[in-house]
Amino acid sequence: MTAKPAAAAARATVYGYPRQGPNRELKKAIEGYWKGRVDAAALRETAAELRRGTWQQLAEAGVHDVPTGDFSYYDHVLDTSVMVGAVPGRHRAAVDADALDGYFAMARGTQDVAPLEMTKWFDTNYHYLVPELGPDTVFTADSAKQVAECAEALALGHTPRPVLVGPVTYLLLAKPAPGVAADFEPLTLLDRLLPVYAEVLADLRAAGAAWVQLDEPAFVQDRTPAELNAAARAYRALGGLADRPQLLVASYFGRLGEALTVLAKAPVDGLALDFTESGAGNLDDLAAAGGLPGKRLVAGVVNGRNIWINDYEKSLATLGTLLGLADRVDVSASCSLLHVPLDADAERDIDPQIARWLAFARQKTEEIVVLARGLTGGTDTIAAELAANRADLASRAGAALTRDPAVRARTAAVTDADGRRSQPYTERSAAQRAHLGLPLLPTTTIGSFPQTTELRTARADLRAGRIDEAGYEERIKDEIREVLSFQEKAGLDVLVHGEPERNDMVQYFAEQLTGYLATQHGWVQSYGTRYVRPPVLAGDISRPEPMTVRWTTYAQSLTARPVKGMLTGPVTMLAWSFVRDDQPLGDTARQVALALRDEVNDLEASGTSVIQVDEPALRETLPLRAAEHAAYLEWATESFRLATGGVRPDTQIHTHMCYAEFGDIVQAIDDLDADVISLEAARSHMQVARELAAHGYPREAGPGVYDIHSPRIPSTEEAAALLRKGLEAIPASRLWVNPDCGLKTRGWPETRASLENLVAAAREIRAELPTEAA
Repeated sequence: MTAKPAAAAARATVYGYPRQGPNRELKKAIEGYWKGRVDAAALRETAAELRRGTWQQLAEAGVHDVPTGDFSYYDHVLDTSVMVGAVPGRHRAAVDADALDGYFAMARGTQDVAPLEMTKWFDTNYHYLVPELGPDTVFTADSAKQVAECAEALALGHTPRPVLVGPVTYLLLAKPAPGVAADFEPLTLLDRLLPVYAEVLADLRAAGAAWVQLDEPAFVQDRTPAELNAAARAYRALGGLADRPQLLVASYFGRLGEALTVLAKAPVDGLALDFTESGAGNLDDLAAAGGLPGKRLVAGVVNGRNIWINDYEKSLATLGTLLGLADRVDVSASCSLLHVPLDADAERDIDPQIARWLAFARQKTEEIVVLARGLTGGTDTIAAELAANRADLASRAGAALTRDPAVRARTAAVTDADGRRSQPYTERSAAQRAHLGLPLLPTTTIGSFPQTTELRTARADLRAGRIDEAGYEERIKDEIREVLSFQEKAGLDVLVHGEPERNDMVQYFAEQLTGYLATQHGWVQSYGTRYVRPPVLAGDISRPEPMTVRWTTYAQSLTARPVKGMLTGPVTMLAWSFVRDDQPLGDTARQVALALRDEVNDLEASGTSVIQVDEPALRETLPLRAAEHAAYLEWATESFRLATGGVRPDTQIHTHMCYAEFGDIVQAIDDLDADVISLEAARSHMQVARELAAHGYPREAGPGVYDIHSPRIPSTEEAAALLRKGLEAIPASRLWVNPDCGLKTRGWPETRASLENLVAAAREIRAELPTEAA
C-alpha cells in the first residue's frame, strides 16, 4: 500500500550533531591549546572548519535547516552559563582576563580555583557542568557565540536553526552555589532569566535566524505542578515577544506526559518530540491533547542514542498517524546525534553483513532524509530503500550471533541463592579485617593509573606489527612494576596494578566476551576532550577464558600488600555500550553478570582477596520517570549480586560510582551488598557521605577527596579537610580514603603529588582520632 502523501512536503532535520570531527580533530586542537602547542587562533579555525564540514555534510544529505550553536569546546550547558552571564565569582577574573582561558578554568579548574561540579546529562554517559546559582545571581546576555555561528551558517548558504538549552531546563539542572543555602531553588530565578533569553532571541532574529530551538528535556522527568507552571509562564513570555524568531521547543529521552499539554497550549510555533524512547506515549498524549493545530511537529522517529538501523515501515506508520495532528510534520532523530559515533562506513573490521545493521550519525541523517521523502511522496518513492531495509532487518533477526542456547540455558537456571553472599555483612567484615589487616582510614585508588604516551605507542606498535606480543607484554610488566613500586613508596594500603593493558574499562572486557563487537572509529564524547568507543552488544554474552587473572596475579606477586582485582560491572557494561534492542535489558544484564561471576571466582581462586566491580552507571541508567525505577533497580542490583555472590566471606567486594546524583539510589547502593563502595565526592563537597549517613548505610565507604577530572593537585590540607567532613557522616571504622575516580586521564607528575598528599592527609587524620576509634 502506498502511504498518503503529506499535506506539506516533510523536511528532514536533526537536533544536533557530533562535535569532534572524523579524526577527533577538536580533541587534539583543544589539548594542544592546553599544552601551549596550539594558539587560540588555530583552535578557533579548527572549530570553524569542523562546523563548516558538519553543515555541508548535512545539507548535501538533504537536511533542510541545520543546527547551529550546538557546537561546543567543552559542554553546551557551560556555554549556556556563559550566554546568560552565570559565571561563578571565583572564575570572574579569569573570564574577564581571557574569555577562552576563563571558560576552560570553569570546566577544569586551576591549581588555585576549583571547577564547576560535573554530573551526567539525564540518563546518558555525557557529562555536563552544573550551573551554580544563588539569590544574588545577576544574569546578563552574551549572545556572541550563538549569533556568530548562526551568521557563519548563513554566509555559507545554509538555513540555520540555533539551538539553546531552554530556560526552565537550565534552572532545573542548576544547583545552589557554594555558600548558598542548600534549600535554595534555582527555579525561583526564572523571571530574572527570561529577559536575558528574550534578548538573545532578539539578537538571533536580527542575525537572520528564522527558527530557534529551545531544548527542554527536563520535562520528560516527573515534574511538580509548580515546575509545570514555570514552563507555561516561560513560554507565554517568550512566545509573546514581538521581536523573536519562530520557536521550536524540543524534548527528548522519553515521554513528556503532563508537560506536553502545557507546551502544546503555549504560544510557540512548534514542538519536537521523541517517538522512540517514549513508545506510544507521546503519540497517545499528543492525540489526547488535540494535536498541534497551526504548528510544526518535528517527529523524532530515528533513535538518536543507539546504533541499530531504523525500521522504515514502523517509522512511516508512526509518521502517517502524526500527519493529522499538526499543521506540518518534519522528520528527525529522537535527540541530538551527539550520543552516537560519526560514520559507520569508517568501520572496516566489522563483518559486512553485520555492518549493514549499523547506523551512526551520517547513516541516521540518511535515514531521516529517506523517511521525509517517503512521508512526502509515498512509499513508492522509496521502494528500493524499503526493500533493502527489510532485508537488513531480517538478516539481523536470523543471525546465529544473536542467540546462544547454552548461554540462555544457564541464565534460565539462575536461582535467588546465586545472588546472595554466604554470610551477612557484619560477619563478613570481621573476617575481612582479620584477613587483610588494614589500618583505620585505609588508602587506595580506584584502579587505573596514567595511560602514558609510551603505553599508547606500545599498543599501536603491537597492532602495526612493529613489536611482537612478547615485547608488548614486557612493556606492560615494566609499567605494572613501576605502578606497584610507586604505590608502596607512597604508602597506599590496598594497591592496584594500574590497568596499563586496558584501552577502556568497558571495551577491554567487551573484546574478550562473545556477543560484543568493537569499533575502531566509533568515538562518542563523554565530557570535554574525553571520548570513548562504546562497543556494540549484538548477541548473547559469555566468557571464553579468564580476562584479568594473569595481570592481577602478576601484580600481587610483586608485593605483600593486597592488590585489587578490577572489573566493570554488568550495568555499566550495558550502559556504556550500544545495547541490543531485541530483548529486555535485564536479560542481557544477567548474561553479562554470569560471565563476570566466572571471572570473580577465578580471581579469588588465584589468591586475590579484594575485588572491585565498578558500577559508575548504576544511577545514570535509572529511568527518568519514578514509576519505572523499581523494575530497573531490581534487575540492576540483582545482576551485581549475581556477579559477586559466589565468593568467600573473607574476600572483600568493592564497587565504585562517580559523577551522578547518588541520593536518588542510596537504597539500591545498599541492596548491592558490596563490602566497600568508593564514590565521587570532591566537587560536591562530601554530599554523598551525608546522603549515605541519612540513609543509615551500614557498610564501608570511600567518598573521594581528589577530583581527578581537574589538573589541579589537591593539597594535604584540602584532602584532610574533606576527610574531616566525611568523618562527620561516616565513622572512622568504615571510612576509606581514595580519589574520586580512576587516574587514566591524568599525568604522572600530578598523580604522584596528589596521591602523596592523599596518604599524608589520611595519616594526619589517623593521628587526630581517639584511640577508641580503632
